[in-house]
Amino acid sequence: MSSRIAQIRLLSSHPEVYEPCDDSFALVDALLADRKNLLEHQPTLCLELGCGSGYVITSLALIVGQEAHYIATDINPNAVRVTRGTLEAHGVHAELITTNIASGLEKRLAGLVDVIVVNPPYVPTPEDEVGCEGIASAWAGGENGRSVIDKILPVADNLLSEKGWLYMVTLTENNPSEICLQMKEKGYASRIVVQRLTEEENLQIIKFWRDFDSQLEAKGMVANKTVSSRVKESLLSQFHIMPFLRGSNKQQ
Repeated sequence: MSSRIAQIRLLSSHPEVYEPCDDSFALVDALLADRKNLLEHQPTLCLELGCGSGYVITSLALIVGQEAHYIATDINPNAVRVTRGTLEAHGVHAELITTNIASGLEKRLAGLVDVIVVNPPYVPTPEDEVGCEGIASAWAGGENGRSVIDKILPVADNLLSEKGWLYMVTLTENNPSEICLQMKEKGYASRIVVQRLTEEENLQIIKFWRDFDSQLEAKGMVANKTVSSRVKESLLSQFHIMPFLRGSNKQQ
């Protein structure tokens, strides 16, 4: 049976809120592609960081079902209002919070979130545009588009449960292979669920999950306080020639 996702005609909107575009569609397509795994995963708590129009969190709720609890955050209060309208139009519910990433929620949600979805501000821009008011905050990513991404990664690591999954939109300019390496050093395996080339961007939707073999390797990395150049080169080369990076034979 095909899954319902949020309908564009039912989305609320506001001039200062980012409307769904290729990156939003790619993220939802990744969730659809991973639907069987998501249903078997049976998440109890799902979180979107930066909900914008509400297209992604609404689609996730429609795919997974209302047995799970949903939370969505955005630094833009207009986005929170728009997301509320989108959710209501589709008959689904999420707890909505106006905050920067997950500020104020990290103690409450630490180690409890089973699924995090995020379409971060990834566009390379001057640093002074990062976190500005209005719609620009939805895309301004600073140098290499990594300023906000690099803040999100440790937050996600803190919030994710032992079985937690993170789905993140990245751009080639963000150096996604380096992001995967950083997460591997924290004990995560990863794979590209969807890769999409548009007229302007090369997008990758990457899924991260805690992996026992990666955790053992991460402990070894900490013990040695460094990762050899040979190991780094091996990981980075795999990213370019394979559709995923992982630490074991168990693919999530």
